Amino acid sequence: MSYLEKLLNGVEVEWKTLSEVCEIIRGVRVTKKDLIINGKYPVVSGGIGYMGYVNEYNRDENTITIAQYGTAGYVKWQTEKFWANDVCFCVNPNIDIILNRYLYFYLINKQQYLYEISNRTAVPYSIDRNKILKLQIPIPPLSVQKEIVRILDSFTELTAELTAELTARKKQYNYYREKLLSFEGVEVEWKTLGWVGEVRMCKRIFKNQTSDSGDIPFFKIGTFGKEPDSYISRETFDEYREKYNYPRVGEVLISASGTIGRSVIFNGEEAYFQDSNIVWLENDESKVLNKYLFYFYQVANWNISDGGVIKRLYNDNIKNTQIPIPYPNNPEKSLAEQARIVSILDKFDTLTTSISEGLPKEIELRKKQYEYYRDLLLTFPKNKIE
Repeated sequence: MSYLEKLLNGVEVEWKTLSEVCEIIRGVRVTKKDLIINGKYPVVSGGIGYMGYVNEYNRDENTITIAQYGTAGYVKWQTEKFWANDVCFCVNPNIDIILNRYLYFYLINKQQYLYEISNRTAVPYSIDRNKILKLQIPIPPLSVQKEIVRILDSFTELTAELTAELTARKKQYNYYREKLLSFEGVEVEWKTLGWVGEVRMCKRIFKNQTSDSGDIPFFKIGTFGKEPDSYISRETFDEYREKYNYPRVGEVLISASGTIGRSVIFNGEEAYFQDSNIVWLENDESKVLNKYLFYFYQVANWNISDGGVIKRLYNDNIKNTQIPIPYPNNPEKSLAEQARIVSILDKFDTLTTSISEGLPKEIELRKKQYEYYRDLLLTFPKNKIE
């Protein structure tokens, strides 16, 4: 705040409504039949993605858009020439009073407010242009606006660079994963997963055995790999774990429906898993390392069965899926080669997907830092009530 005060140097910040400093123009309707497969310019309806492409544009790059319907109130900075559809508002500022980019950052800071003033009683949601125009905005001198934009742009550019780096690393990771698992120049034999071990699953849990809170998390297909929303009693868990199949630490759980093939390494934390929808291979690691299985599952060619409307992975699909085994006639050498591959892929995995390490954490920190400074730099003393 002291930095902001120095920037202002005693100059009073004036508050104006958007209607006093800009105009909001609605786009021109195009329909799906007007779209062109290899069109040059994107069609913006205001939402997160594009409707399609056409060969003409009606708005220049560096334009602020606000969705009128659907994701009503959603603010976006358009980086290229585009066609504004009739459900897209374009915000054109008076550049003698307010910088376009400064206005964008302020509207982004008011994103939640714009959602709140939209009409959410009807479908699709909509927002009234006059309500947007009543929004008040602080107008510091243009030199101050320019400095605020410079600071906030530096954060967004850094985040964009990190995101591009993450995308490149993911491509690199996928490339090396597929290359390492293709075993060029290495003696390899394809074996079925049934050769590795038997498919196992937990004992069936019925709905009346679950509750919204309890001792032991019960993971269903919808919460697998996420946060649980169902629990079973300690008594049931202890009984079932003792009597029936239960994964060992390190074994790889697989989703057999929903997001088929999604894999999670069981870390030993007490939990129970929905029968038939979450399964695993019983593996003693004498033939194949669990972590090697985990990475193979990410590229496995599952022969998915279509049992009507819902596709799922049956036990036979899993058992008949083939996995490459390096040096199959030399178990010690085979496991060593698997360990080498796992070591390489672990490093890429940490860099690209870890919550506590690598680029994702850095990107998340930079986004929070950007949001913090955006809020700080756009907070001025108010002389009017919004």
